[in-house]
Amino acid sequence: MSKIALITGANKGIGLETARQLARDHGFTILLGARDAGRGQSAADELKSEGLDVQFLLIDPTDAASIERARAQVEAKFGHLDVLINNAGTLSEADFAPSPTVPTDILRETFELNVFGLHEVTRAFWPLLEKSEGARLVNVSSALGSLTLHSNGTLGDYKVTAYDASKAAVNMLTTHYAHGWKNTPHRANTIHPGSVKTDLNQNGDLTVEEGAKTSVELATIGSDGPNGKFFHMGQELPW
Repeated sequence: MSKIALITGANKGIGLETARQLARDHGFTILLGARDAGRGQSAADELKSEGLDVQFLLIDPTDAASIERARAQVEAKFGHLDVLINNAGTLSEADFAPSPTVPTDILRETFELNVFGLHEVTRAFWPLLEKSEGARLVNVSSALGSLTLHSNGTLGDYKVTAYDASKAAVNMLTTHYAHGWKNTPHRANTIHPGSVKTDLNQNGDLTVEEGAKTSVELATIGSDGPNGKFFHMGQELPW
């Protein structure tokens, strides 16, 4: 039986390509998560037309009732979940203002999906992940969430306050999820996909194929793989 992977925000960009690579190259059954039914089903149909085992799952990480319905569907159909990739995220144009001038509402809006939604999805599916022989939780973060890379000047003047803070929070949450899985066969890690050209980043210099690579790698690590670490293209990044 193939392993089951749920990817949120998978109707386009990095999430869609991650779904494609896991199904095509690793034989996964993919639950393609999206909060827009039309776009989600269209994306799933696209991958199914390529001969891949992909099913659309309606899930809005900012809606607790939607998450619970999705969880119940997965439990009823599969009884467990092998991989959860929290890929859904948001970035506001207003976030590019100087840090002290970014409206507080932008922080609330950004954290609602990037942090609170991620945690709500993880919390809901945690019992199903623990029923896997070796679950893999992959949280899509960003190098922009690294306190070290900001403080040592590596990231230069590129500051997106709410987004950066939300990804730093994702990194912290991931270390705590990983701690909950110490001395178990399960693994939780966070990844930086790179500067990928997507709707959120028109100036990216990587393709979505390259951007999906790190999520796929962490979703398919063996029993001796890392737990509670931060990676990009096989290299560990500093918190």
